[in-house]
Amino acid sequence: MTPLSATTPTMGEAWDTQGSFQLFAAGANAGLRVHEQTFGPLFLDRIDNGFISVLEASGLTGRGGAAFSSWRKLAATDQGQGGSVLAAKPVVIANGAEGEPLSFKDKTLLTHAPHLVIDGLLIASRAVSASLLYLYTTPAAASAVEDALAERHDARKIKVVQAPETFIAGEASAVVNSIANGIALPLDSRRRLSESGVKSRPTLVLNVETLAHVALIARHGSGWFRTAGSDRDPGTRLVSVSGYVAEQVLQVEGDARLADILASAGVELSQVEAVLVGGYHGRWVRPLDYRLSPTGPENHVVHPGAGVLHVLAASECGLESTARILASLAGASARQCGPCMFGLPAMAGVLNAIAYGDRDPGLVGELERLGKLVTGRGACHHPDGTARMVGSALDTFSEDVRAHLGGTCTRKA
Repeated sequence: MTPLSATTPTMGEAWDTQGSFQLFAAGANAGLRVHEQTFGPLFLDRIDNGFISVLEASGLTGRGGAAFSSWRKLAATDQGQGGSVLAAKPVVIANGAEGEPLSFKDKTLLTHAPHLVIDGLLIASRAVSASLLYLYTTPAAASAVEDALAERHDARKIKVVQAPETFIAGEASAVVNSIANGIALPLDSRRRLSESGVKSRPTLVLNVETLAHVALIARHGSGWFRTAGSDRDPGTRLVSVSGYVAEQVLQVEGDARLADILASAGVELSQVEAVLVGGYHGRWVRPLDYRLSPTGPENHVVHPGAGVLHVLAASECGLESTARILASLAGASARQCGPCMFGLPAMAGVLNAIAYGDRDPGLVGELERLGKLVTGRGACHHPDGTARMVGSALDTFSEDVRAHLGGTCTRKA
């Protein structure tokens, strides 16, 4: 599958507006009138919990990082009410925190197409009979969201909460903690938000891009959504492209070839050393014949994660780049458990030594040992994602590791 188009907001007018996949089809900063002219009216009174089966048929997965089946999250929240008419109604949260440093797709979406996200939030709330609705976003997009909400009579229940611009602020339980208590730190990972989240109510947290797709599926159906992408990755997704290329947001079909996406972004493929896919908790890959999909064999696909493609030029050192990222991740710790407080800084110290001149051959083994030590033992998934990214660097840049331990760097001119 090939990329659909660069989704700069000025390109919407080139698209067929009836059933268009283009999330920015209404153009930059479109108001409610243009939004409805572009995408068609939204009939909320037709939405009930039967919409969950429509989502199941669509195959939509979360666009925030974990790629969990969207219908399952709604179903779990709906069931979290326990079937009692006296049970507290659920809470639905549109998550636009985007703490991932290399991601800017959600900010772009909320700034230029907030009405699609609001539509999706209202639809999800109807599907699970929610009574509390929140839109959680960074200060950069908050004003655009508030302006959009002010245009609508159907969105008066939605409360905007500003997220701190920290790496872990967008983790689902941190979102709940921030809204409930003003503290954007993860909660106990054993806690099921679908049963007890904000105010101890069943709580559904969905990424803002996921909700934008929900808004289109509600209008055009599950079969329409599956006409793009592939069986294992239906529909489209937004990706933030950065690094050895002009920063841009692209909308691409599911299961697209990484090389095709980069070429459409204007990347000279022969000058690429590697690509970090998925963000700081993602995976370094090389060569570029992988496909972007949340499912499939590891030697054939790479998970899109937070929708990040960070391009490393052939002249750049992957170990030094990874060392800088790891140092940032160690500093982004919630400091709630030993793996984060002690394990990640220790890993950062070892990788920094490898990247900047220490020739001790035992360093690689120590880094691998520390990675295994922190994995699965954290209060949240921050140590796991970090260790996974570092492991991919050791694999992808194995030749560079040997060169560094020998006193040279093959990637520097």
